[in-house]
Amino acid sequence: MAGHSHWSSIKHKKGVADAKRGKKFSKLAKHIMVAARNGGGNPADNLKLRYAIERARAEFMPKDSIERAVKKGTGDLDGGDLVELSYEGIGPGGISFILEIVTDNRNRSASELRNLIEKRGGNLGKAGSVTWKFDRRGVLELSRDVIGEDDLFEVVTEAGAEDLSTEGETHQVTTAVEDFDVVREAIQSRVDSDNPKEDKAWGESDDKPPLFSRLEVSWIPQNLIALDESGTQSALNFLNILEDHDDVQNLFCDLEVPDTLLNEE
Repeated sequence: MAGHSHWSSIKHKKGVADAKRGKKFSKLAKHIMVAARNGGGNPADNLKLRYAIERARAEFMPKDSIERAVKKGTGDLDGGDLVELSYEGIGPGGISFILEIVTDNRNRSASELRNLIEKRGGNLGKAGSVTWKFDRRGVLELSRDVIGEDDLFEVVTEAGAEDLSTEGETHQVTTAVEDFDVVREAIQSRVDSDNPKEDKAWGESDDKPPLFSRLEVSWIPQNLIALDESGTQSALNFLNILEDHDDVQNLFCDLEVPDTLLNEE
């Protein structure tokens, strides 16, 4: 399931570039603002904010933009009244999807997303209509250049991780939600101890991207849906359109994308 459980992973495998960099940063800023508003502006005391900042840094969001988003969230700067919502439903070919959004107008977002989905052959469902097909899990990804597979396996097994897979140049670690931070800290500590001059603990260096290229709690599909080539392309177009909406933060789906399509771009 690695690479298919989360839409950003599919895009990464297909080599899809995000040309709208400003839109991407805007979405990251919203995520930071909500986290800071709900848990305070100190990432040392607010794990959700820490993960939001890690994600922004992994996307090379400028430091001043991150700091500004934190201040908007804490009320030190004017910012919108944002709320987190989730939607779920069925898309073309019977694929299931879950959307996590941040919006300042839930009625507008609901109307726009419903219109996008229904125009392209999908349907929104009630809460719980799709999530039962997915498992809630923590996912951490990092480069195999940072730590070898055998060493990482030793660390994450001891810390209680559920799974480790290595594909290409990337390790992916899957954890239960309650073990997510324990596993993250175990990996960080091991890397810091092996490379004390090169890698620092979170927040101590702004000169390099963070250790983890992906750090989030995700919806992992229990089973993947395989479509024919035409159906898969239709589903991919549908997912692209949904993710392009300004309010969509995360998009999870159970679409299986064949290697032949992944390697086309």
